[in-house]
Amino acid sequence: MLTDTAIKKAQPRAKAYRLTDERGLHLLVQPNGSKLWQLRYRHGGKERTASLGQYPDISLKEARDRRDAVRKTIALGIDPVADRRAKQAASEANAANNFESVALEWWKQWRGARSNHHAEAVMTRMKQDVFPAIGTRPVSDIEATELVKMVKGVAGRGALDLARRCLQISGQVFRYAIAHGKAARNPAADIRPSDVLPSRKRENYARVDARELPALLRKIEAYAGTPVTRLAIKLMALTFVRTSELIGARWDEFDLEAGRWNIPAERMKMKTPHIVPLSAQAVDALRTLHTVTGHRDIARSAHALFVPSLNGVTTHLRS
Repeated sequence: MLTDTAIKKAQPRAKAYRLTDERGLHLLVQPNGSKLWQLRYRHGGKERTASLGQYPDISLKEARDRRDAVRKTIALGIDPVADRRAKQAASEANAANNFESVALEWWKQWRGARSNHHAEAVMTRMKQDVFPAIGTRPVSDIEATELVKMVKGVAGRGALDLARRCLQISGQVFRYAIAHGKAARNPAADIRPSDVLPSRKRENYARVDARELPALLRKIEAYAGTPVTRLAIKLMALTFVRTSELIGARWDEFDLEAGRWNIPAERMKMKTPHIVPLSAQAVDALRTLHTVTGHRDIARSAHALFVPSLNGVTTHLRS
């Protein structure tokens, strides 16, 4: 049997040699002076060697304790070396499949059917709020409590809608992980926003009844604000497009002679081209806008003059 004194006195030689303890334990003394604990054992009819650590980091007593633990594993029919390699491979797989890496895979596939603006906005949310909270965690190990903590952290800034979106995005990533064999369950499915976030009174945007439309158009004509703001609101009323579609418009999308507006697929929410018929009044408003803006793109003119004053103008026109 080995003693601490014998181990300390052991000096390196030209070739590595062993100092034997008992029950397969020995200390391997290397030519460079390092001393390694090893256990020789048999499994499946073959002799194998398991590493138990380096001396003096692992003392003689600790090496014997490790030997006994490994021998119990062998008695159960488990090869400790193969078991260690399997656990190491699983650990490396988990590191490669952390939430952030899986989320990036999902995002690259998901973004194909979305506008660049929307896709980049989702990525920004993940980088700012989701990844710092759970990005380094293996996607298969994340629990619902971790998502709750993340969501509450976002909501704590007063960003309730953003907190809901972060939970929704996380759920989509988990579904992707399940579909690709990277996780077995979706912890986001166990949570509803109402379970963890305070509710607030819903306020609907003001709407214009069909009977109010003629009066609205007359008020638009009488509006005393900037010409571009008046024309932009008039176009909204005449075309019924989304605000974002008007803001992003380019003059080459309009065929004023044919009375049509061809909105390209990349600017539409559903990624399909959209044709907007233009009435004579809409064509006249566009010609006037073209003159007033000095042929600048509608996007620059409308965004600078129309969007900042939209709420105030709408209130004025409905008063």
